[in-house]
Amino acid sequence: MENHEIVSDKIKQDNYKVFALLSHYLNNAPDYIDKEEMDEVINSGVSSEYAFKLILAAAFGLDVVDNAGDKELFNKYFDRMIHKLDANEYYENAYYKNIKIPSIKIGKSELKYEQYKPFEGFVCNDILRTEEGRQIPQIGFFDTEFRFPAVLENDRIWMTITPNEIETMREPIDQAFGHVLTFGLGLGYYAYMVSEKENVESVTIVDLNKDVIELFQTHVLPQFKHAHKINVIQAEAFEFAQEHLSKGKYDFVFTDLWHDVSDGMDMYLKMKEIEKNSHPDTVFTYWIEKSILCYM
Repeated sequence: MENHEIVSDKIKQDNYKVFALLSHYLNNAPDYIDKEEMDEVINSGVSSEYAFKLILAAAFGLDVVDNAGDKELFNKYFDRMIHKLDANEYYENAYYKNIKIPSIKIGKSELKYEQYKPFEGFVCNDILRTEEGRQIPQIGFFDTEFRFPAVLENDRIWMTITPNEIETMREPIDQAFGHVLTFGLGLGYYAYMVSEKENVESVTIVDLNKDVIELFQTHVLPQFKHAHKINVIQAEAFEFAQEHLSKGKYDFVFTDLWHDVSDGMDMYLKMKEIEKNSHPDTVFTYWIEKSILCYM
């Protein structure tokens, strides 16, 4: 086996190991790190971000002092993987400042505020892919409690507006223009942000869940400054796409139908097939596409 193939296999093994460790942490104990432990490490003279990295690495069973392999993994991934975030920066987001979410339930859907605990870890952006092929998940934490709006379906969080949604939607918001079509409603974050743009004439939202639509139209949409730009259609996304996207009525399409990468790959590929047969002037974008492509 040539040297570059050996290196490539080693990087793939490192990627898999980091993903496996993080998956267990985020799914089972994202609030494992607490203030007392953080303060103890910070008192040794390191920053809170570096303290978080050290504690998490120790929780993963990594010896970053005496084990060369563990130290290399730590240096290659943790420095670009863990981020201390500023809560005030996100609270200044236009949606956060201007839209207030009531706690209310209709059918099996519910609007409410959820929260991250201080030092609770969470995915905060798309996976970072390096030139050498390392896939570095992006994990954030706050040093204070952070409240965020959420839509629950059957008591399961389905859509949130957290730093992850804000960061991963920056590009498709910046790129949107003309007559915009978005598949997936949630809390209307994407629709709100693009409706604020002068170069966006209309925003059509397609969603199948009538309860979520009712919650949005009754409690959220009236707070939109440019609510006149918004049109909500209750329909199955792929049926709507197959019927309408070849006609060139929409300039820009954003698809956000999935909860995360695990349930998004098949739907992403299905919409990509529809994209091939759509009007050539229509621009397509997809939520967390960079992360989805890392698994393909």
